Amino acid sequence: MKNEMHDMNEKELLKQLRAANFMKVDLGLFLNTHPMDGEALKEFNFYVMECRRLKEAYEMHCGMLTQHDSLSPYPWQWICEPWPWEEEANSKLEREEK
Repeated sequence: MKNEMHDMNEKELLKQLRAANFMKVDLGLFLNTHPMDGEALKEFNFYVMECRRLKEAYEMHCGMLTQHDSLSPYPWQWICEPWPWEEEANSKLEREEK
């Protein structure tokens, strides 16, 4: 069973990875219509590298992130994590209190 500190790090890493991936996709869509925007391309490349870094960190500390492009130690580790429909596999949106 995971301890709370490990779980908190896992959730924070996943949150950061999702945010970086969103930026990567959003900038990629923008670049489809603005291919000469050098600043957007620079940011896109930053987020591509950031996604790689965060994915490596997540997998090193928390296990496989995806079934098809993550390395697994022996025995097969994919089935050890909660499935997407299980509550603990999904982050909840936090509302900022005013």
